[in-house]
Amino acid sequence: MPLAPQVTERLTALIHPQTLGQVAHFHQLGLRQRVLTLPVMVALVLTMIWRQIGSATELVRMLHQEGFLWCSPLRVSEQALSQRLRVFPAELFQRVLLEVLPQMQARWQARTRPLPPVLAWVQARYAQVLVVDGSTLDALLRKVGLLREAEKHPLAGRMTALLELGSRLPRHLWYEEDPQAHDQRGWPEIQKVLVRGALVLYDLGYTHFTVFRELTQAGVFWLTRAKSNLAYTVERVLVETAQVRDRLVWIGRGADRQQVRLVEVLVGTTWRRYLTNELDPERLPASHVVALYGERWRIEEAYLLVKRLLGLAYFWTGSENGVQLQLWATWLLYAVLIDLTDAVAERLGRPLAAVSVEMSYRGLYHFTVAYQQGAATDPVAYLAEHAERLGVLKRERKRKTPAVHPLTTASDP
Repeated sequence: MPLAPQVTERLTALIHPQTLGQVAHFHQLGLRQRVLTLPVMVALVLTMIWRQIGSATELVRMLHQEGFLWCSPLRVSEQALSQRLRVFPAELFQRVLLEVLPQMQARWQARTRPLPPVLAWVQARYAQVLVVDGSTLDALLRKVGLLREAEKHPLAGRMTALLELGSRLPRHLWYEEDPQAHDQRGWPEIQKVLVRGALVLYDLGYTHFTVFRELTQAGVFWLTRAKSNLAYTVERVLVETAQVRDRLVWIGRGADRQQVRLVEVLVGTTWRRYLTNELDPERLPASHVVALYGERWRIEEAYLLVKRLLGLAYFWTGSENGVQLQLWATWLLYAVLIDLTDAVAERLGRPLAAVSVEMSYRGLYHFTVAYQQGAATDPVAYLAEHAERLGVLKRERKRKTPAVHPLTTASDP
């Protein structure tokens, strides 16, 4: 259904100023002024994703009747809109996204809601706490252009995200046309944006001893899992119990040789192993290593939201430009949705992790109905007030027996 005015105003206030800021660049690219201008195209694409409109035909009908966000009703043909979606420069959407993200991060910093203990610990000790991972995009449709002759649905490429662990907002995003590209291909671009004193988490796919050494030399801390066949030499034992082993070890050969910490934890009958270049167990205790690496799952949740909730698993066009246009627009709406959920979390006085992003999104339908009935005027207040009934506040799960007994340290008794 049409969005309530308060939701439209929120989207407009967060995105439209940055859209207008890119109009000059639009003209620098030599693009002619058309009916479907940059502000109009941004409004159209965001509405198509946010309201889950299934086709260009339906989008044109709605545009004729009601207009979208900051865009008044317009008359355009379905053919003109479809062509524009295929060729409109995706770079402009990316630039809008990169302008919006720092503002979203500032809004998150200004809020006062509790953090999970492990995040509060590491954020007080590191310049940034980031998690990086890649994800293969889903298949393209084979009903347009040269794709009609393809034997099977080709994949749309691969995306890589560098997320701020606390806010769950992207710091940087990259697109790779090759869906088979290895995660390690992205290291050069990732290294360019990491700041000294940051702590970055990643999985086994990013294992690269040369990069490990380069990150250490740049003053960047990292945490990852250790491969089962890791070759190492023990330098010193820090902790050794029946369940936990924490040691300083040497890994790599030649110029890549460096000293790291190898933390091993017994879970059931399996030893889980982690590597980090943070050698000080007072700054990052073994128990925090395990808990922090468990937070790496937040990036998988982000990919789930953009793909399944916001529809990035379904592509409108078969062109690389069209894929990127949808990619940047979807992440833009993801950032808005995270900002909304965090505002609800602050209202409830609960951590962001305790509030469901999906149900906050779905709850806006119920807010719109309540607004039309004269029973609500503020989406954040409404979602917080009805958090349990709408499923916005996650249900408490029964706790399993902890895998690791907390370790006692001088700084964390």
